[in-house]
Amino acid sequence: MLARIDNLLGFQLVHASGIEITIGTLLAGVVVLVVLWIITKLVQRAFVRYGAHHDSGNQALVYTVSRVTQYVLLLIGVLIALGVAGVPMSKFGLFIGALGVGLGFGLQTIFNNFVSGLIILFERNLKVGDFVELASGVHGTVRDIQIRATRITTNDNIDILVPNAEFVSARLVNWTLRDVSRRMHIPFKVAYGTDKTLVEKAGLEAAAAVPFTLMHEGDRQPQVWLMAFDDYSMRFALVVWLTAEATKRVRGVHAAYNWAIHDALEKHGIEIPIPQRDIRIRARAEHENETARIIEHGQDD
Repeated sequence: MLARIDNLLGFQLVHASGIEITIGTLLAGVVVLVVLWIITKLVQRAFVRYGAHHDSGNQALVYTVSRVTQYVLLLIGVLIALGVAGVPMSKFGLFIGALGVGLGFGLQTIFNNFVSGLIILFERNLKVGDFVELASGVHGTVRDIQIRATRITTNDNIDILVPNAEFVSARLVNWTLRDVSRRMHIPFKVAYGTDKTLVEKAGLEAAAAVPFTLMHEGDRQPQVWLMAFDDYSMRFALVVWLTAEATKRVRGVHAAYNWAIHDALEKHGIEIPIPQRDIRIRARAEHENETARIIEHGQDD
């Protein structure tokens, strides 16, 4: 029985150009790869525990070191597994050459996303927990930066996998890169003849009615700006600084301010203008005048 197992494990699968791979060496390589994968998972858990018990300001650095360590351990595991399987170090050039051919035939996108992921981790302009908005219109909270893609969770609790290359090559708005507080402009219009002081009072009351408003004194206090004079209305803007919670709920917060502004304008009897157009019909009048002139001219003749 043992002799049969030994013969089976010694059966050669590949024997060419100095590469000797048997069933036994192949299984040993797989075992090495599995062990390294388990070690990688244990190291990741250790980093997670470390980050949970230390200053939250270092979370991005801990996450970056964790990801890079994972990639390095996986690379080491692959190299060791290939060596155990029967591919000598001197033959790794063939493996690299085969990898280059693979990149030429369709792995460019995967390799590009992998390199972009490393750039994201090292530059630290994007980290887990940030609220971002992409040029494609996708916006949400960064949950995980993986080898190929980054997972973003929208405010509707929908997970979207975005290729890492999109963060590097396209425009990216990071709402929480430095300061979590942001300023928002909420436009609204009133009819001509309305007291501007009353409009300002209504706007500030609307700002105070929304719990997302920072009511600080100084340059971050709510303001009402007169922006422009339109054809049928005066255009104002309520300018407010938002709390950290509101920064990640842009649309919902904007809707809350619109609601509060409408209530405040109705409370003070301020008219919201409706576009008006005067239509003048001249063709029929001109036709009637021309007919009258013809009749008159005929009577004179």
